[in-house]
Amino acid sequence: MELTDSKRFQGAAKALARLHEAVSKEKLSEIERDGLIQRFEFCFEIMWKCGKDYLYDREGLDVASPKKVIRCLREVGIFSDVETEQALKMVDDRNLTAHTYDEDMAKELAERIVDYELLLQEWYRKMADN
Repeated sequence: MELTDSKRFQGAAKALARLHEAVSKEKLSEIERDGLIQRFEFCFEIMWKCGKDYLYDREGLDVASPKKVIRCLREVGIFSDVETEQALKMVDDRNLTAHTYDEDMAKELAERIVDYELLLQEWYRKMADN
């Protein structure tokens, strides 16, 4: 079965579309910002798991953590060095959102999600094209 045929990969496409919808809004209320952060969390979770599937199916690598998946994706050419650094920062931000809530951190993260969304879209595209 092709990666793009998997339910997880199809779910990632839908999640990325929903994230893009939220990122595209001009000005977010607090509730919308919280929704943006939740969409980011969900997208990140499904994308690292798609990366894990990709590495196992295409490369025969069994990798169990988000940061290891990202490093391995760099090794197989999905991520550049710069993208790897950004993706590793994205893991740290995702971990922060899961454990704490701070208004200032939420505002800063919402701004970074705009860049993260571009990286997530590119990540998806590169895996789909390989």
